[in-house]
Amino acid sequence: MSALVSQSVDFTNLKYQAGFGNHHATEALPGALPLGQNAPQKCPYGLYAEQLTGTAFTCPRAKNFRSWLYRIRPSVTHAPFKKVSDTNEFDGLVDNPNQLRWRPFEVPTTSGITFANGCTLLTGAGNPADKQGLAVYVYGITASMEKTAMYNSDGDYLIVPQQGTLTIQTEMGLLVVEPCEIIVIPRGIKFSININGPSRGYVLEIFKAHFEIPSLGPIGSNGLANPRDFEIPVAHYQDIDETYTLINKYGNKYWTTTMGNTPFDVVAWHGNYYPVKYDLRKFNTMNSVSYDHPVSIS
Repeated sequence: MSALVSQSVDFTNLKYQAGFGNHHATEALPGALPLGQNAPQKCPYGLYAEQLTGTAFTCPRAKNFRSWLYRIRPSVTHAPFKKVSDTNEFDGLVDNPNQLRWRPFEVPTTSGITFANGCTLLTGAGNPADKQGLAVYVYGITASMEKTAMYNSDGDYLIVPQQGTLTIQTEMGLLVVEPCEIIVIPRGIKFSININGPSRGYVLEIFKAHFEIPSLGPIGSNGLANPRDFEIPVAHYQDIDETYTLINKYGNKYWTTTMGNTPFDVVAWHGNYYPVKYDLRKFNTMNSVSYDHPVSIS
């Protein structure tokens, strides 16, 4: 791959694509994205074409999620995974019908805690094997995921920073997510979370389908979250031949392996399956302020 020059990771002045649910296309090198083809016999720059699927291929077009990635090396060039923990099992959770609440979780003072090992499971329901249910976590992290990437085979992550800005490297590109913003990282997409200081926040993991924007319904054609306000990363790649740790959450367990190169080597991609961030300050709240609240609370 001598024709490629590795890009440095710079989270300043990032550009994003706009629109939740759109079909996006991006390339970090001119001409890296094949035109009129998904998997040509020879991809530009000698890249490898891989399809990342978020649904069964038999799903109707409107419900079909997939993206084509054009990367420097095949993503399967790693050693076999080994199980490292059972910490995400739901067994042993509090089964109590009473109302419960927690004091704010302290930000850890121990060094070396990354997102990969800094999530505390609060509660959950269902089972990822059945593609039903969800899990709720609080994360407290003190270190970046240096030379480490992970992906979730069980479900989609919705990450809500409460303290500390997250700089997130994904296969699809780079994102900066600060408090008052959220990010969705769909099932199967590799990512690495870096921080500038102790950070805390929340994670919602869903096992069934994917996150969607709710329909507007009787409130009219405007309000709530606008699709154009969701931001999608542009292509960004690295060409690094160094040892990386790859973590896979599968079956509510963490598995780990190593690979001899960075997993963030996607030079171009197109599709409707990707990470997406949203600024909650752009949410247009709809509410009744006449004489009674329209929502029943029980």
